[in-house]
Amino acid sequence: MNSLVDKYNIPGPRYTSYPTVPYWNEADFTADLWKKSVIKSFSESNSGEGISIYIHLPFCEALCTFCACHKRITKQHSVEVPYLESVLKEWKLYLELFDEKPKLKELHLGGGTPTFFSPENLKTLLQGIFDTVEIAEEQEFSFEGHPNNTTREHLQTLFDLGFNRVSFGVQDYDPKVQKAINRIQPFENVKNVTEWAREIGYKGISHDLVFGLPHQTWEATEFTIRKTLELKPDRLAFYSYAHVPWVKGVGQRGFDESDLPSGDEKRRLYEDGKKLLEELGYIEIGMDHFSLEHDDLYQSLTQKKLHRNFMGYTSSKTQLMVGLGMSAISDSWYAFAQNAKTVEEYQKIVEEGEIPVFRGHILDEEDLVIRKHILNLMCQLETSWDLQTSFPEIENAIEKLKEMESDGLVEIFDNQIKITEKGRAFTRNVAMVFDLRMMRNKPETRIFSMTI
Repeated sequence: MNSLVDKYNIPGPRYTSYPTVPYWNEADFTADLWKKSVIKSFSESNSGEGISIYIHLPFCEALCTFCACHKRITKQHSVEVPYLESVLKEWKLYLELFDEKPKLKELHLGGGTPTFFSPENLKTLLQGIFDTVEIAEEQEFSFEGHPNNTTREHLQTLFDLGFNRVSFGVQDYDPKVQKAINRIQPFENVKNVTEWAREIGYKGISHDLVFGLPHQTWEATEFTIRKTLELKPDRLAFYSYAHVPWVKGVGQRGFDESDLPSGDEKRRLYEDGKKLLEELGYIEIGMDHFSLEHDDLYQSLTQKKLHRNFMGYTSSKTQLMVGLGMSAISDSWYAFAQNAKTVEEYQKIVEEGEIPVFRGHILDEEDLVIRKHILNLMCQLETSWDLQTSFPEIENAIEKLKEMESDGLVEIFDNQIKITEKGRAFTRNVAMVFDLRMMRNKPETRIFSMTI
């Protein structure tokens, strides 16, 4: 395995979209084209599956130095109301595009720290959206909670509004690691919020763990996993730390490169962590995710309904996902669009009565074909194609896959490939073989984290 790590541990995307953001064709993107794609997608899908909304709530009271998210660090809670008013104004701009009431199937609050906002202000925001939509029968409403500031009132307020899933960022319980990433978070805090959520009635509780953090050892990772299992969350994200200190504003300066585990050490953290999780009853879902058998994520995997988008893995799919808030990314299936990246610019554009997108990509026919292949690989660990309608470079892709086949990572059939159990750790590498936009325009500088 070590030689495979050396061979395949290269920079690569996480494929929450295709094309990936660095390869968007921004020159041909316009706000008008984006709106047309939203109208088309809404008309095709609203009466059936409904739509999803992602709301980016960017504020945090402290900077976690492992974080690559778009956020604003402040202790001034006076920012809450003006920001949420802008989000509601942005939503009203989208409502003007729709010819019927939206059916809301999925809603996710991400950040930043959604629980930076008071329960009262979150209720005002959500009620402002719910007053304009029809809520689907089997809705999936979820939010990310910081164990240090999520209160029982947060959990009860959101549950009463229809939220049924919550994800708590744990990362690691080792004090040395927590100090390095500026995330001091006692186990007791995580225990409290997890138990409160269960008592209130949340059907899905998830914990996020990260491997590859500074000073992390297998002993520390094993301790974190075993402490996590005392609380038995329904699902787990066991992420590879994305070290991208060259990206402006990510704040990854709280440690030196020498403090990070080597590629082989990091691979061991994942392999041994995965083995321990499976011994304790968790099943690996797609890439970096695990769940217990009763969880919707596992059920969607067995029913081949697992989906992946900018929110990560979801147990169901909607064609249209509207992203609200600073830096939020929307997906109409036919196009992607990202909002302005600073709070001030975002609020200014919304106040001017414009949807605040500043860049995006309109998918062409080839993009749509490749997107399906990469989604299949990320969600089902396999994909197939019609040899009469396959994209021109399919033969080149198969040639590259043959080397992976000889390494035991994939199995190749006449018009199908499957990622093997051994190859699961290299799923991103397999998907990269199909990434025509990256193949045609190799980056001159490093823009992605390492795949392993």
